[in-house]
Amino acid sequence: MKIEVVNKTDYLTLICIWEKSVRNTHDFLEEGYIEELKPLILEHYFDAVDLRCAKDDAGIIKGFCGVQEGNIEMLFITPKYRGQGIGRALADYAVHNQGAFKVDVNEQNYQAVGFYKHFGFKVIGRSDLDGQGKPYPLLHMELGR
Repeated sequence: MKIEVVNKTDYLTLICIWEKSVRNTHDFLEEGYIEELKPLILEHYFDAVDLRCAKDDAGIIKGFCGVQEGNIEMLFITPKYRGQGIGRALADYAVHNQGAFKVDVNEQNYQAVGFYKHFGFKVIGRSDLDGQGKPYPLLHMELGR
């Protein structure tokens, strides 16, 4: 597994990974909200973060991570590759190479909350609304120091 810088030509692959992953892990989100977020991520959010992807030896992107100002803004793995250490490798890279030390996680995404806690992040706060102002509470987490 290699962690590489993402090229704009990879954005369509990434948005497919994002959508599959969200549908697999964010069953609390309404369909309309997923459809609302998709173009925002593709057209704006990818460009706003330092994006890295995990590729196998054949060059297939299996997951990606985006960091901005020390915050892991996005980390998504193709569902069929979950549980293979890809998320861990991307989070480790984000912490050690991109300066990440915090993350906001949907409170209802229990798997992600558990993943980040296992990685060493601690809950330091909570918001009732997500970044778009929607009623999907966020847990603010930071690496234990």
